[in-house]
Amino acid sequence: MTERTVALRSRAVRAVRAAHAAHAAPALVLLALSFAALAALFTALDIAMPDAVVYQAEGAAVVHGRDLYGFTVTEGRLPATYPPFAALLFVPTVWLPVPALKVAFCAGNALLLAWLVRLSARLAGRRAGLPLVCTGTALAVWLEPVFQTFVYGQINLAIACLVLWDLTRPPGARGKGALIGVAAGIKLTPGLFVLYLLFRGRVREAATATAAFAATVAVGALALPAASVDYWTRHLFDTDRVGKPWITANQSLQGLVARVLREPSPGPAWVLPAVVVGAVGLWLACRAPRERWGVLLTGLTALLVSPISWSHHWVWCVPLIAVLLAEGHRLRAALTAVLFTTRTMWLVPRKGLELHLPWWQQPLASPYALLVLALLAVAALEHHRHGPGRTRSGQASSASSSSASMIR
Repeated sequence: MTERTVALRSRAVRAVRAAHAAHAAPALVLLALSFAALAALFTALDIAMPDAVVYQAEGAAVVHGRDLYGFTVTEGRLPATYPPFAALLFVPTVWLPVPALKVAFCAGNALLLAWLVRLSARLAGRRAGLPLVCTGTALAVWLEPVFQTFVYGQINLAIACLVLWDLTRPPGARGKGALIGVAAGIKLTPGLFVLYLLFRGRVREAATATAAFAATVAVGALALPAASVDYWTRHLFDTDRVGKPWITANQSLQGLVARVLREPSPGPAWVLPAVVVGAVGLWLACRAPRERWGVLLTGLTALLVSPISWSHHWVWCVPLIAVLLAEGHRLRAALTAVLFTTRTMWLVPRKGLELHLPWWQQPLASPYALLVLALLAVAALEHHRHGPGRTRSGQASSASSSSASMIR
C-alpha cells in the first residue's frame, strides 16, 4: 500500500468522522434541551415518584425482616404488588436518601430509554447511530407512558428492555430466552412471550425462559418463604390490591369494559372477552409474516388482557412507532405518536366519575386499549387477505429471513 493510498484513506476516515460529528451535534443539543426541560419541570412540581418510594420500602422490608405485603407508603397508601424476587432487586435502594433515590431513578430511566430506542431500531431492522438514538430519546421522553414512568419512578423501561434485548439477539445465542423469564419474574405480564416462543416453534428459548422464571420464584421462596406463600396463594389473585380497574389510568381491556358498562367489577363481561382477545392476539402474533410484528402484537396483547395496565405500562409505544417508521408508514407513526402524547385519558372527568362518562368520552378514556384492538383487527384482515406466512406483496416470508432482518 503506497503512502498516497494511506493518506487518501486517512483523509476519507477523517471526513466521515467529521460528517458523523456534524450530524450528532444537533441531536445531542436536542437531547440536552429535552432532559433539561424535564428536570426543570420535575423540580418546579416537586415530583414525588411514589413508586420508587414503594420499591425502596420493599427493599427495606427484606433487609429488616418485615412483612413484605403488610405495609403501605406514600399519601396514596400504596402497597407492594410485585413477586418477592422483585423486592430482592430493590434492596440496594434502601440506603439512598429520597432525593438521591429520585435522581438515581431519573438517570437510570434516561439510560434505559436510550437503550429502548436503540433496541426498537434493531427490532425494526435499522441501525441506530448516535444521532438517531439521541433524537429518538429526546422525543420519546414526552410520550405519555414514558413521561409517566419518569413521574412515578417506575421500572417499565427496564422490563421492556430485558424482553426486547432477548428477542433481538441472534438466533441460537447462548441463554436466549432467559431474560424474558427474569422479566416475568419481576412483573408477570411478559410471561405471554413464553407462549409466543413456544407457538413459534422456538421450544428451546421457551424452555429457557420458563426455567429462568422458575429460578426467580425459587430464589424468592428461599429468601422470603412467608412472603412467597402469601403472594403466590393470595395476592396474585387480588387485583383490587393493585388499584381500581375502572379508573382511566387503567388502559387494559378490563378498564375499557368497566367504563363502558359502568360496572366497577365487570367479572365475566371482561374475563371472557379477554380470553378470546388474548388467544386471537397470540395467534396473530405467531403467524405474523415479520417477526417484528409478532413481537409487537405479543407485547401489546399482554398489556391489553392484563387485569390492570396503567398508562405508564405502555412503553411498548416506542418500538411500535419505530417499526411503523421503518416500514414507511409515516402518517400512521405520526398518528400513533399523537395518540400517545395527547393524554386524553386525563382530560375526561375522574375521581369517581369514570363510571358515568357519556358515550362520546369513552374513546378518550381508553385510547391505548382501542388502538390495540384496532391493530389486531388490521392484522386479522391482513392475514385473511394474504394467508399465513405471506407479506403484503404476497411473497413467502420465512422465519429465518425475518430474524435476519431484525438483527442486521
